[in-house]
Formats: sequence, C-alpha cells, structure tokens
Amino acid sequence: MKRTLSLLLCALIALSFAFASTTRAQDKITIKFMGWGQPSEQQIFQTVFDEYQKVNPNVTVEYVNVPPGEFLQKLQTLAAADDLPDVFYMADGWFGSWVSRGLLLPIQDMIPADQLKDVWPAAIARYSYDGTVVGQGTLYALPKDLGPFVMVYNKDLFDAKGVAYPATDGSWTWDKALEDYKKLTEFDADGKPVSFGIGDIPPEAVVWTNGADFMNEDRTKVTVDDPLFTEAIQWRADLANVHHVMPNAQDLASQGAYDMWLAGKIGTFVMGPWDQPAFWELPFKWDIGFFPSSPRTMTPAMWTGSMGYAVSAKTAHPKEAVDVLRYLSLSEQGQRQFYQLGQQAPNLISMAEGEFLKWDKAPASRFVFLDNIRKYGHNTPGTYVSNTKWIDTMWQELAPVWDGSMSAADWGKEWAPQLNDILNETDQIRSIPYGNPLPKAK
Repeated sequence: MKRTLSLLLCALIALSFAFASTTRAQDKITIKFMGWGQPSEQQIFQTVFDEYQKVNPNVTVEYVNVPPGEFLQKLQTLAAADDLPDVFYMADGWFGSWVSRGLLLPIQDMIPADQLKDVWPAAIARYSYDGTVVGQGTLYALPKDLGPFVMVYNKDLFDAKGVAYPATDGSWTWDKALEDYKKLTEFDADGKPVSFGIGDIPPEAVVWTNGADFMNEDRTKVTVDDPLFTEAIQWRADLANVHHVMPNAQDLASQGAYDMWLAGKIGTFVMGPWDQPAFWELPFKWDIGFFPSSPRTMTPAMWTGSMGYAVSAKTAHPKEAVDVLRYLSLSEQGQRQFYQLGQQAPNLISMAEGEFLKWDKAPASRFVFLDNIRKYGHNTPGTYVSNTKWIDTMWQELAPVWDGSMSAADWGKEWAPQLNDILNETDQIRSIPYGNPLPKAK
C-alpha cells in the first residue's frame, strides 16, 4: 500500500512539473511586428523592442523589416493569404480602405481612456472610424507618430550670402522668399550651379498657404482647376523653370536635391523629425522654419503626416499585441527613447511641450515641429478618400507643369474633369477634415 501511494505521489509530482513546464512554455508569446526603415531606424526600433522585452520577459517581439517600396504589396499579399503579422505599420492614407474591410482589430476598449487624453487629437482622429467616415468613432490603431514636415535651412549659407534667417511669423512671403532664393543661388563661370536657394518645396505647402485645396470640404470633388490652386502650382514650377533658384530636371540628372543639401549647396530644403540623426552629422549649422507664406493669407501651411500601428483582426494574442502598441505609442519610456534617438516628436503632448521642447539638441527652433502640429499642419491629400487612384494620377500627370511645358491653368482645366471621373469610379470612404483649419485667402 505504501509503495502504491509512493508511486502515485511521484506520478502526481511528475505530472505537476510537466503541467508547470507546459504552462511556462505557453506563457511565452511571440508577437510578429512588420515595419520598414533605413538601417538607422531599424536599429532604433530594435533598441526599443529590447527594452520592452526586459520589462515583459514573457513576450518576444519578432521584428520583420520590409523595404518601404515593397511594404504595402507585401502587406496586401499577407492579407489575401489570411496571414497578417500581429502588428504592422498602417499609413493614415491606407487606413480607410483597411478598416472598412474588417482587417483591423478595434482597440478602443483595450486602452484606458486616460492614456489617450495626453495624445495629439489629430493623431487619434486619423485612426478612428465610425463605419461611415474616418476621423471619428472607434479607435483602430495608435499613432507611431505625427510627422510634422517642415523647412530646414543652411545657416552657414545664409550667413555667407548675407541673408537674414526666415521669419516664423508668416511674414516671410513668396516675394520675400524669392528675393532670398536669388541671393542664395550662384553659378560658376561655366554656368554650372554652385548653390541653389531652395532644393524643394512640397506642392501642398504652396497650395494650402494660397487658400486652396485639392478637394472640396466634403471630399466629393477634385478642385485642381481652382484659380488659387493653379496660381500656387505655377509659382512653384516657376522657381525652377523661370527663376532657376531651384534645381530643374537637367540639374537633378547629375545630383539629387537631397545630396546637394547634404553637400551644403542648398539654402532651404524639406525635413521631418526622422531626418535628425543624419542631419546631426552635417558639417554646417542648420535650423528649421516654415515654408514661405502666400501674400493672400500670410499664414504658413504644410502637412502633418502620420504612420500608425495596427493589430490584425485575427491575431491570436490581442492583449499582448495591443500592449506592444501601448508601449511604442503611449508609454513615457517608449516615447522618450524614440525622440532622444531622433526618430520623432513625442505623441504625448506633455512630453512634447516639456522635455522635448527644452532638449538641448539641434534644431534650436524645435518649436516649429510642434507649431506644425498645433497650428499649421493639415492631413495629407492622400487621406481625403480611401481610394487614392485620383491623387496618384494627379502627381504623375503634373509632370508637364513641373518641366515648364504646360501652364498650371491649362493643366487644371484639362485634368479636373478626368480626375473627378477617376474619383467617382468607385465608392469612397471619406475622411472629415481633422487637421488644423486651412488658411483662407483674403
């Protein structure tokens, strides 16, 4: 009898160890995360994931990096095969299409409401959907960031040419900017460019500051034939083709504008917060400001883009997947790592307006990043409706305007009806205007 009890006890002990071992094995969760980025960004994310795993030893984040040009196609292929990763990048321009197809997990009820109170409202709006429009309703993703696209300028080149740094109060208008661009532009005796006043300016910046937009307010009509729109587009085209203060197609054939900027040959260029690590290594002094304002509004304008983190609606680990999102997007530790590594402006308003603003690292005028978010930034035209074929076509067909072979006014008359036909080919999930109000022409 004793021997039987002893054997039974040993069996129970062995079974308990086996159960405990199985439980521990089951507690080990792997979350597959798919994103993209240059080697420096990959390193930043791996550093952040390593820190997350120290605090959450039961979770392993498998980081899959896909080249940016291949990412969307890869994601679509995985969706078609019903094999999406647990967590993946979700651009604000794709969101309407993906959420309306039921591919994203609703996460509103999995995040304490007080965690969202300190996040930029525009970041929350662009990943919300009420079943009809984007910009309100249930939250389906968290912001990776808000990307305030701003103007960066070479302080050394401005100093060498005796040009005052651009004002940030809206008084640096197109006319004044053109005067400065001409002073910053130089050609050698053979007519080859030594420096350009401007390397690039996004079309959105000139359109919006002139009081125009790409679509009407209810997102039902393309408005590229609006005289205010074509006036702005023509002004940008003339920088290269008439005034030659911006590289034209021939100039760019030998060296790209970005490389010219890095070489110190460009007065003003474009920049997002993610450019900081590369720009910290530049051999010249630089700072940021706003793109020039139209005299019609005296108000700067630019887009505030965004990338989000979404969870597959079919993930086997929704709680853990959302927890990874919360760490990346909402935790002080995660956000501090990202901004100090030069990846972004914080999603947390208190951190952005506190330690980030006071941070003693270039750019000196980092308030410009925040003013873009708070006052002058707008959601990109690619987010206006779920089907972006109309805007992809627009950018492609604008080539004759950019090379000077067609006026913007003639182009607008020709392409407005065609783009509207493309817009109306399919039903659209529309977004409400959730950015800052656009400037109004006086």
